[in-house]
Amino acid sequence: MLEQINLINNFIAQNPVIFWAVFIWSLAWKGIALWKSARLNKMWWFIPLLVINTMGILEILYIFIFSEKRKAEFSVKS
Repeated sequence: MLEQINLINNFIAQNPVIFWAVFIWSLAWKGIALWKSARLNKMWWFIPLLVINTMGILEILYIFIFSEKRKAEFSVKS
């Protein structure tokens, strides 16, 4: 375990630009997804989005797939 922590610390020390880029990327997507899930009153999405870190993958899926309203639900039947 200590060896893995040292590897991570060494990577961050040797590649600070990559670390900060990933950090900002992840933070931006997390913020957008949390805001959207809160506005749509979806607590079951808000909690996992807040706790789980996936470098933006879960957040992007939520924003573009799971939070979209289905067009068929709002179509007018003639």
